[in-house]
Amino acid sequence: MSGFAYVAFVIDVFARCIVGWRVSSSMRTDFVLDALEQALYARQPERNELIHHSDRGSQYVSIKYSERLAEAGIEPSVGSKGDSFDNGLAETNNGLYKAELIHRRGPWKTREAVELATLEWVSWFIACWNRSAIYRRPKLRQTIMSN
Repeated sequence: MSGFAYVAFVIDVFARCIVGWRVSSSMRTDFVLDALEQALYARQPERNELIHHSDRGSQYVSIKYSERLAEAGIEPSVGSKGDSFDNGLAETNNGLYKAELIHRRGPWKTREAVELATLEWVSWFIACWNRSAIYRRPKLRQTIMSN
């Protein structure tokens, strides 16, 4: 594969679950917007209930992305410059993705091959969390909130 494949993940931090993702050959705002749209469709969150945290990547602080967050009633939050600790869950997820899939099964011939493999990895990742006690916490939260 010539060039790079960029991957964007949207993670529900409370459930520790990937709820949106996209693979692209360029780091444009549209590809991270697609991942966000997938997450919004999957979760259908209440307005003014979410905080979206990201690094300072230009696609995440773009006007178009910021406007979409505002439209969905999501409060943006951006990490401090040069600090990966405040985005630890995303950094861990990216590290697992690279170690378990990208480096292990590469070199990659096409972006489409990366995309298909990413689909399989995300499906596996979600299935693992579904079987864990950690993933079940949102159900407990719903029970506590309804009492």
